[in-house]
Amino acid sequence: MAVGRGGVLELAVLGSLHETPLHGYELRKRLNALLGMFRAFSYGSLYPCLRQLLSAGLIAEEPPDEHTPGSAAQTARDVTPPLAGRRSKIVYKLTAEGKERLQELLTQAGPSSWEDESFGVHFAFFRHTEAEVRLRILEGRRSRLEERLDGVRTALARTRERLDSYTLELQRHGLESVEREVRWLNELIDTERAQAVRAKEDRSQAKDAGPVPDKTNE
Repeated sequence: MAVGRGGVLELAVLGSLHETPLHGYELRKRLNALLGMFRAFSYGSLYPCLRQLLSAGLIAEEPPDEHTPGSAAQTARDVTPPLAGRRSKIVYKLTAEGKERLQELLTQAGPSSWEDESFGVHFAFFRHTEAEVRLRILEGRRSRLEERLDGVRTALARTRERLDSYTLELQRHGLESVEREVRWLNELIDTERAQAVRAKEDRSQAKDAGPVPDKTNE
C-alpha cells in the first residue's frame, strides 16, 4: 500500500474501522472530521482507497446490521418487504489482516509521520500507539517545526525592511502559530517522559516485591 498521501488515508480508514464497522457515509463523515482538521479531504479519493483495501483483504464488506443480530433494523427488514430497486447500505469492517496492517502503520515513526498532513492523523490514534513510538513522533515533529522556525526567523530578519505592515503581521502570525505548537509539543513530550519514568519505577518495584505467596493451602 502506498506511503505518503495514500498512506495517510489508509491509516485514517483502518484506524476508524478499528473502532467500529461503518457505513460508507458514516466513514466519510468521520474522515472529514479527522482529516479536514489537518488538510483538504477529497471524497473522490476515499472510494478508490476502499477498493484497494478490499482487494488487499484488509477490510471486508457486509450487509448492514449483520454484525448486530436481533437489532431493530434487522427485525424490520425481516418483516418488511424490500423496496424495489433499493440497495442496502454496505458496512465496512476491519479484517484480521487489516488489524495487522494497522499495527504496522502505527509503529512507523519516521519523517513521514512528522509532516503537516500526516502528524495529526498519527496523533489521533496515539491511544493505540506504543509509548516509545509516540515519543519519537512528538520529538520528530518538534524538530521539524524548530527547523521551520529558524528559517522563518532568518527570512523575516532579512526582509523586514522591505515588507509592508500587513505582510509583516501575516508573517508574525505564522511565526507565533508555530511557536505555540512547539510549546504544546514540549508539554506533551514532558508528559510522555514522566509517564515512562513512572512505568519503569512501577516495573522495578513489582520485580523487587517478587511473587505474592500462595496462602490457600495454609
